[in-house]
Amino acid sequence: MISLQYNTDREKLIIPEYGRHIHKMIQQVTEESDREKRNKQTKAIIGVMGNLNPHLRDVPDFQHKLWDQLFIMSDFQLDVDAPFDLPEREVLEARPERLDYPKNNNKYRFYGNNILRMIDVAIGWEEGDMKDALVFTIANHMKKCFLNWNKDTVEDVVIHAHLEELSDGKLKVAASQLPLTESSELLKIKSKNGNGPKHHHKQRSKKRKRY
Repeated sequence: MISLQYNTDREKLIIPEYGRHIHKMIQQVTEESDREKRNKQTKAIIGVMGNLNPHLRDVPDFQHKLWDQLFIMSDFQLDVDAPFDLPEREVLEARPERLDYPKNNNKYRFYGNNILRMIDVAIGWEEGDMKDALVFTIANHMKKCFLNWNKDTVEDVVIHAHLEELSDGKLKVAASQLPLTESSELLKIKSKNGNGPKHHHKQRSKKRKRY
């Protein structure tokens, strides 16, 4: 009676794309005691691996990648004369550094991260007309964002309070720059750019000419 062997019962493949036969060949080469034979058989396996990936032949360091994959599939146990430096297990298994996620403002999400970045930049500017103009632009953009998010009108005092809160009290719109742009004007700009409410006009039915 022939006993079937399922893949789930077999040893897990390190790089499944190469299949079980390549892994077995590498294991056999690793167990070969004659170094000269090991070198010769290893080069033959590299040739087979290259034929399995003809679309990668134009990739830079193609041969280097094949040798790296060969040593990885041997679980770093293969001892041969390689034309490249051997990959290090510690380097491959090292965990990547944690990424810094952008700062989010959960309380006023409708302003977006760009507003927060602009506020940080403005805080670092020297006092003067250029900074006053930038702060005014930020406040005006905050007002537009507020209107885009949830209302058709908003008092300037609300925007001033939010700007002061988000800047930790370091920014304030100069009196010479007040008032901010009217809500109606910002809504016109929004509607002109296609972001405002759309009004559907009834099209007059055209009578077809009969011939």
